[in-house]
Amino acid sequence: MGQILGIGCSHGPGIIGPPETLTEIYLKYNLRSDLTPPHMKDPKNWPARMREEWADDEGMAYARAYQAKLQPAYRRAREAIDAFKPDFVLIFGDDQYEVFKEDLIPPFALFAIDEVKCGGSRGEGNSFIVKGNREAGNYLARGLIMNGFDVGCSWKLRNREDYGHAFTWTIQYLDQDGKGFDHPVIPFSINCYGSHMRIPRPNRPAIRGRIVVDDDDPPPPAPMPWRVYDMGKAVARIIQESSYRAVVIGSSSWSHASLTAKNHFLWPDIEADRRRLQELESGEFHKWRDLTPEEINDAGQHEILNWIALGGAMEGRKPEFLTFADCYIFNSEKTVCIFPVE
Repeated sequence: MGQILGIGCSHGPGIIGPPETLTEIYLKYNLRSDLTPPHMKDPKNWPARMREEWADDEGMAYARAYQAKLQPAYRRAREAIDAFKPDFVLIFGDDQYEVFKEDLIPPFALFAIDEVKCGGSRGEGNSFIVKGNREAGNYLARGLIMNGFDVGCSWKLRNREDYGHAFTWTIQYLDQDGKGFDHPVIPFSINCYGSHMRIPRPNRPAIRGRIVVDDDDPPPPAPMPWRVYDMGKAVARIIQESSYRAVVIGSSSWSHASLTAKNHFLWPDIEADRRRLQELESGEFHKWRDLTPEEINDAGQHEILNWIALGGAMEGRKPEFLTFADCYIFNSEKTVCIFPVE
């Protein structure tokens, strides 16, 4: 019988590196944008907690505390992975117009590739090798298809030479001390953004820092939450019926300011994330299966589909909770947890 160690973690920017990244990449960018209403550029009109985080140093003290809270949690997750000695690490992550573009945008696709050379953040920085496990990837794809889940299986990358940031950043955060990540990785792409995918148009300049809410020719929608949950549950069953020892990771933050139109794309839906946190802590994350696309999109929680897949895989188990770093000014909260091997 196979065994599974479950990990939930975020892949958003700023967990390591200069703390200035946390505010510059989204909040400050949108504060400079002509698309942001003028009155929302004045901190006096922000939520009280957001003003506290911003303080008189534009969030730098809060950023340093935020990183100090998160980095030990990723180290503990890495320690658990190393101690488990997996045959492979499967990462549920979202492709954001990186590997998958206009030629093909599948709801689900896994990569059965033995080795890929990846760059640093979004292709920048030092390169590193991500080892894969083609045999195990093919085994999972075959098992899912035979169980009624028509997933794509890629043996070769198109449109770029490395994986998207949901996968490479997750590996970098788990290897923040630079000792290398030698565990074979099977990236499993979920089309979390669906109709809100930022696809360039000839008559529209590229938009950074926010979703396109008025696209007159949107791409296909994201898969339904119940289908994502059931697919994750099937992944776990296939692994458990095998001889593999596998780590299954749900990689993403939950609500993003850049996805939350009702907050002018300046802060995430903190209240919705805290509901998800309560469900996670209590072991009631099976409720995520019943979330609707409307609820998810309203809360800017598009990427939680990666965690819903993890939830299906971990059904009936309760996590050992590590940390939840909430925030208004850093685009998204970050969460790290471990589901111990049973």
